Amino acid sequence: MKWDAQIINHKKESRIAVYFDKNADLITRIKKLDDSRWSQSLVAWHLPDTLENRIRFKIAPLPHTLPSEEAILNIEKFKQWLRSKRYSESTITTYSEGLRSFLFFYREKPISEITNEDVILYNNEYILKNKLSASYQNQIVNAIKLFFKTIHEKKIDIDKIHRPKRAKLLPNVLSKEEIKMILNAHSNIKHKMMLSLIYSCGLRCGELLALQPVLIDSKRNIVLLKNGKGKKDRIAPLSPKILDMLRVYYTAFKPTNYLFEGVIPGEPYSEKSLQSVLKKAIKKVGITKPVSLHWLRHSFATHLLESGTDLRYIQELLGHCSSKTTEIYTHVSTKSIQQIKSPFDDL
Repeated sequence: MKWDAQIINHKKESRIAVYFDKNADLITRIKKLDDSRWSQSLVAWHLPDTLENRIRFKIAPLPHTLPSEEAILNIEKFKQWLRSKRYSESTITTYSEGLRSFLFFYREKPISEITNEDVILYNNEYILKNKLSASYQNQIVNAIKLFFKTIHEKKIDIDKIHRPKRAKLLPNVLSKEEIKMILNAHSNIKHKMMLSLIYSCGLRCGELLALQPVLIDSKRNIVLLKNGKGKKDRIAPLSPKILDMLRVYYTAFKPTNYLFEGVIPGEPYSEKSLQSVLKKAIKKVGITKPVSLHWLRHSFATHLLESGTDLRYIQELLGHCSSKTTEIYTHVSTKSIQQIKSPFDDL
């Protein structure tokens, strides 16, 4: 999802306006941010002009909101270390901006004097006070721990820095009937092919868009996924029905570099366009749930579990490092729940 953010003067107050195409997931997320408001006249959501929001929406901080010169130099060293370890650019941005927020909070204090008690104070007086999410807090804690472990002489005990408890949210899952409706919504073979491949192989959006024709192994009926999340390669099974669809698609579109290319030959299909493909499909079939592309991946895993596939195999297919991540699908599978008879039926 692409968006644009800029500083505006709204009703004599400095605000950050965020512009994006209507998207239910993004609207839900932005509503959770402190003092977020919708403006009909601006046709945009807007929020307070704070350092946190400037960081969140990648707007340059004001000069008086910058951390100390010592902090700026150390943040740059930290970014160089992350790059040398081949962290992704998105992770580098998340960690460095999170660290910037923390060091700005202690801009009057030498970094070498920061202690564990300062981390606790920051969590209470900044994260909790501003009602920032547990996931955001977790990202900053990760950044702080890695920074003090690798870059700076410390008075901090890394192992004693605690992470917040994560909210235990269940994945969103569609029924097989709903999946079938969505996949059959488009007559355009390219659109149908992309959505079908995500569901049939349990792919992440980025994994689909990075696919190249050479990674489709029709002899072994597998898809080779290169440099997935965590820079891990894995394979996904290729169903005979999907392979037949791919052959029809390939003959019609003749992709060169990427399996699914955009308007410019050789360039990958955009994430925004793919989201639009799904959006049109769910609107066409009358599904009102705020379905995202990741729901197809969740549904793939849950449907496998319900059909009797061992959880260990599902873990491998999804590319999860920990079995605990995969086990969450046991909480949304209805196979066992449907066999339970409610005591209400005996009344």
